[in-house]
Amino acid sequence: MKKFQPDQKCLLMSRDEVRAFDAWAIKELGIPGIVLMENAGRSCAQFIIETLSKIKKPKVCIFCGTGNNGGDGFVIARHLLNAGFAVTVVVCGNIAKIRNDARVNLDILTGLGLKIERLDMEGTEIIDDRVTKLANEANMIIDAIFGTGLTGTLRDEYKRLIESINGLGCPVLSVDIPSGLDCDTGLSLGASIKANCTVTFVAVKKGFAFETARAYTGDIFIASIGVEPKYG
Repeated sequence: MKKFQPDQKCLLMSRDEVRAFDAWAIKELGIPGIVLMENAGRSCAQFIIETLSKIKKPKVCIFCGTGNNGGDGFVIARHLLNAGFAVTVVVCGNIAKIRNDARVNLDILTGLGLKIERLDMEGTEIIDDRVTKLANEANMIIDAIFGTGLTGTLRDEYKRLIESINGLGCPVLSVDIPSGLDCDTGLSLGASIKANCTVTFVAVKKGFAFETARAYTGDIFIASIGVEPKYG
């Protein structure tokens, strides 16, 4: 895993380029999407294990969206469980919307007997209080809510969720990109996770190069998903 240094030349990828790379790996190379998700989640989990290695019984709370970023979070949860971590997984949104590779990994977690917490994002729950209770005594918060495909302005419920996580005073690791940050512009889409570090996949995202993004990404590390883009 490599650490991104803003003053060093490196490969930057836009939202569309990320999608094209994933499509190439799946369609041209024949790597199943679930394998790419597994590789991404495992890489991130290993980084978390190393980061919290000095804590005797580490506890993490993983906030997962209903798309592929949440799927990465489910993979991370499984590997951390295997490593002896206390893991709380929180699905932010309608669990019925989780499909395909992400659903497979969620079902594996439930098959292992892990209780999946659910956060109602339809405005019928006091989000601040629930987030505080779910993340109680966590050594690290894992942000796997939104990925690089996010565009437009966030709904108020998700703004409150992000602001609640930011207000916990707990170290936060964002998976691929801080939730609420625009992949291409590095601007907040109404609210964005302020991560201590971001483990991004394949390449640094275009928006990370802008100074506006630095308040949100923290230190940036690039993890492999098992296949690398050509550069230079």
